[in-house]
Amino acid sequence: MSTLDLPILNGTRFRARFETELYAASKITTLQINIGYVCNLACHHCHVESSPARTAPQDNMDQATARRVVDWVLAQPSIKTVDITGGSPEMNPNFRWMVAKLHRHGLHLIDRCNPTIIEYVDRQSGEDYRWVPAILADNHVEVVASLPCYSQANVEKQRGRGSYNASIEGLLKLNAVGYGKDSALRLNLVYNPIGPHLPPPQDALQADYKRELESRFGLIFNELWTITNMPITRWRHQLQRDGQLEAYMTMLIDAYNPDTIDGLMCRHQISIDPQGRLYDCDFNQALGLHTPGMESSYIWDLSADDLADRAIATDDHCYGCTAGCGSSCGGAIV
Repeated sequence: MSTLDLPILNGTRFRARFETELYAASKITTLQINIGYVCNLACHHCHVESSPARTAPQDNMDQATARRVVDWVLAQPSIKTVDITGGSPEMNPNFRWMVAKLHRHGLHLIDRCNPTIIEYVDRQSGEDYRWVPAILADNHVEVVASLPCYSQANVEKQRGRGSYNASIEGLLKLNAVGYGKDSALRLNLVYNPIGPHLPPPQDALQADYKRELESRFGLIFNELWTITNMPITRWRHQLQRDGQLEAYMTMLIDAYNPDTIDGLMCRHQISIDPQGRLYDCDFNQALGLHTPGMESSYIWDLSADDLADRAIATDDHCYGCTAGCGSSCGGAIV
């Protein structure tokens, strides 16, 4: 039976690709931490529905949880990378001491940075975030910064008025402390499609970004990563409103590429929410789709070895990661 013969969005179609469950790799090397959903922006494509309003206690990792998570990482020899995401991760008050402690112990750190945060001042608290570039550089944090296009109109269509100039200014401040220039300070940009289509080839688009951003602003970076918009939460609602959800899902299904399976991020990492609960990826976290058999567990209840070879929770949104060249937290897979 072809995939198009299966009922649209029936919740079993992606699982039907496999004779057995999809399993994690034999070693988990990355912990991805969603440190909180608060953000200074509310982007149309945001799968965790971050915004300035996400300030409820359960939406942000508290200090006690942050300490337990850091202690867990330091006790796991196989964990080499800690990937911190949000929201805007820097808006969590535990961010600075967490990266400093993890850096001192030799962990590779990634910050999923919204570069407008560097130009942001919170009107209620008065806090500004000009400290971000220096803290990231001091701790050799790899920066993965979202910039959905090199043109102003497309960025502001997705992220709101003023977001383009603030993004460019934030990225230039990262350049000023060595990002994109010093080999120890990597700056990677992330492209998300503006509309209901797959990303173009990553290498060709990277060349366009580098040419345009350097010629216009003198802005330099290391790599461009292309990431497909997941058909969940905010983006799914927009597709439904526009009558495009079925067409988008059909496009993803038609573009399924089995060569992407080995490189799927869920197979090499574990993801946790602000309370420390377990998910196979940040997308599953947004859906409340816990790691199978670990629905009541927290990261500190298990070891990294316990998380290897585990069954992975999948559903139809997983076509977003396996379509075309594939999509992961590190960009295209193949």
